[in-house]
Amino acid sequence: MNSIRDKIVAHRGESFIAPENTLSAIKLAWEKGAKAIEIDIHLTADNKIVVIHDKHTGRVGDRKLFVKKRKLHELKGVDVGLKKSEAYKGERIPTLDEVIETVPLDAKLIIEIKCGKEIVNSLLKLLKRVKLRDNQIEIISFNFDVLSLIKKLAPQYKVLCLLDLDYYLPQWLLRIKPQEIIKKIKDSGLDGVDVWAGKILDQSFVKAFKEEELCVYVWTVNDLVEAERILSYGVDAITTDRAEWITKQLVGNK
Repeated sequence: MNSIRDKIVAHRGESFIAPENTLSAIKLAWEKGAKAIEIDIHLTADNKIVVIHDKHTGRVGDRKLFVKKRKLHELKGVDVGLKKSEAYKGERIPTLDEVIETVPLDAKLIIEIKCGKEIVNSLLKLLKRVKLRDNQIEIISFNFDVLSLIKKLAPQYKVLCLLDLDYYLPQWLLRIKPQEIIKKIKDSGLDGVDVWAGKILDQSFVKAFKEEELCVYVWTVNDLVEAERILSYGVDAITTDRAEWITKQLVGNK
């Protein structure tokens, strides 16, 4: 990725405006010029892949259903738009197929796997039959075993390991050694990391990965000053809830 616009990833679609991980948020992001969108996926009880962040619908929906225990038609009965705004009343959880249908020819979809290995076969079968090019699909997860398996079975896809770094614990409690992470990433053939935008993420941290020709993405950056600082480190992409706004600000500042 080269231009600033190419380095901005819309987090769960244009999620600052529309309900996250819905077709409304995803289509809006494409309409606003996004070149990449990150979404989250889970596997249903009937082996369908749906786009939702949490393991249940309670936070975003009008009722609480656990995804892995419910069939697709049950999950489709949940309204995931009303909590965001009356304007999105009636919004439903999309399937991965439905989301893929929206992806423009010059854009890419970054898929975060939120469950375990049970989804891998279904996911790879789905990706094999869709019309997107291999370089339009990237896969991320916190689950290293899942990523390693995917890279082994489908090496054509870019696969990045999510790192929360100091998301849960303060920096001073942690002893992060980039070289240990790099070795693990390279030994499994992964393509890089997608890291939390905390205090541990600095110029030297990014440089260690870039020197090994590994990709570095950063999540979730909604502040303009922070975005400018992190991009100055030479990262490959930043993920943001405000993709249109932050892109306009960054492009305007260049």
